[in-house]
Amino acid sequence: MTASKTIGVLFIEGYADWEYGLLAASAVEWFGARAIAISPHAAPLTSIAGFSLSPTRGANPAENMDLDAVAVIGSDGWTAKDAPDVAPLLKAVAARGGVVGGICAGTLALARAGLFAGVSHTSNGRDWILGHEPAYAGAASYKDVPHAVADGNIVSAAGSAPGTFAAAFLETLYPEMAGQIGEMRAMFAREHAMAKHGHGDGS
Repeated sequence: MTASKTIGVLFIEGYADWEYGLLAASAVEWFGARAIAISPHAAPLTSIAGFSLSPTRGANPAENMDLDAVAVIGSDGWTAKDAPDVAPLLKAVAARGGVVGGICAGTLALARAGLFAGVSHTSNGRDWILGHEPAYAGAASYKDVPHAVADGNIVSAAGSAPGTFAAAFLETLYPEMAGQIGEMRAMFAREHAMAKHGHGDGS
């Protein structure tokens, strides 16, 4: 039986609705994980779609000593000059061997924390991430690919890849469950293959 893991899902105002659902729900439903909503903002947050979320905890490392992993969810707020600094939490989780992931603009938080140094990673495009963080450590290891990238305990993805982000993140956190996660990947692939060939109308 796999030991229960605790995953922090880190949100800020304007978070992207489509970027965390597959990861959080799959982790809880299929792997028995505990998912905790975390934010450096105390007030209830509003998503891009206008839905409200009340974080359970702040982003102080001292509040989150139990985290086995943390996933930073995208928001346009990460591109702002006054974007919150969550580097202490990300570095603390990484330092104890936990998984740290970022999707879409959430990858900027990892770049600012120095977690891409010497690590293969991706984001919303090479020019996009360099446009926001031109001097970030590890830029030479950027991979211009349409799917998530995992290197060691660091997982990254563009905002267009929530499915492979969920699978890569869970596979990094649960390496012993690679077979079951492979089934997840196959399920996502079938969905996109059906859509590509025009069989998504029930015919």
